[in-house]
Amino acid sequence: MIKVENLKKSFPLSSKLFRKSYFAAVDDVTFEIKEGETFGLVGESGCGKSTLAQILVRLIKPDEGKIYFKNKDITALKTGELFKLRSEMQIIFQHPQSSFNPRMKIYNSMVEPLRIHKLAPDKQREEEIINELLDMVGLKEEHLYRYPRELSGGEIQRLVLARVLSLKPQLIIADEPTSMLDVSVQAQILQLFKELQHNFGISLLFISHDLDVVRSISNRLAVMYEGKIVEHGDTRTIYNFPQHPYSQRLVKAFVGLD
Repeated sequence: MIKVENLKKSFPLSSKLFRKSYFAAVDDVTFEIKEGETFGLVGESGCGKSTLAQILVRLIKPDEGKIYFKNKDITALKTGELFKLRSEMQIIFQHPQSSFNPRMKIYNSMVEPLRIHKLAPDKQREEEIINELLDMVGLKEEHLYRYPRELSGGEIQRLVLARVLSLKPQLIIADEPTSMLDVSVQAQILQLFKELQHNFGISLLFISHDLDVVRSISNRLAVMYEGKIVEHGDTRTIYNFPQHPYSQRLVKAFVGLD
């Protein structure tokens, strides 16, 4: 579905006597996500996970490397071409509240993608699609006529997922989608991701600093450390037999070993 080759992205830190120093947020990253697969990406905060996520959907332009989506190089696509691609590749950010305009009722935010991409011929069809999406994520019509501040974090995250699904994406990049939720709600959202991924065959890149969360949802995973992918492969194998020193420390922290 998506293949990444030697991606690099650096940001300037400071300038001393006309010589700039740079921070390598993403450093020569290569991996592949197969069609219908859930691929986990785990690493500590600041290791480059979110930067990588934004590069994949071209919100940030890479310095070097290639991104192939369905065998097409999308690294240098122009604005018009990116617009067409965005409906097929969707990203879910860590803070779900920021995905909705606080001054707009949920319904108005939900229909925006349908109108922008001209996916509903009239208002009646818009309403039908929105209600179908609500049913998929386990919410009711009454949620549509509230403001974001009137909803819980779990409800907002379900609505974010419903809005993403309105575009029928083939790849969803979920960047820490459960980190702001309590444990019980987190489990519900993870189960919802699993069900939707299974029902629609969507490829999913699930990003988290929490190894247990990634382990519970992914088929394969990659461990990111200081901008690099230091280990990747079958989720169970990495969890049980980590090879890289950072992977070993990460597993040790989550299984509670001395």
